[in-house]
Amino acid sequence: MSRASKLTLAGTSLGAIGIVVLVHYQQQSEKALKSESSATCLLLAYGLQAMHAGVVRDIEQQRIKKERQADFEMQRALEEEYRKVQKVHDGEGGGSP
Repeated sequence: MSRASKLTLAGTSLGAIGIVVLVHYQQQSEKALKSESSATCLLLAYGLQAMHAGVVRDIEQQRIKKERQADFEMQRALEEEYRKVQKVHDGEGGGSP
């Protein structure tokens, strides 16, 4: 075998081995990244669920606040009605005991 053919064989062999090693490490890094991304995805999903629960809780609190405000307004209107119909004394002065 000539020197040129030996160098060509050695060069292509080293190139092939280098490519196999490079692909192996690339697959390992992608696998690690994939497991990291699935863990990140799980954390993100949990975060979104927690955020959604917070939004639901806020909406419920706003609903309760609106109900209480409506009850308060209704009580205020009833009080005004009763004040018009009934004569209310402050307790000052000389009312009969």
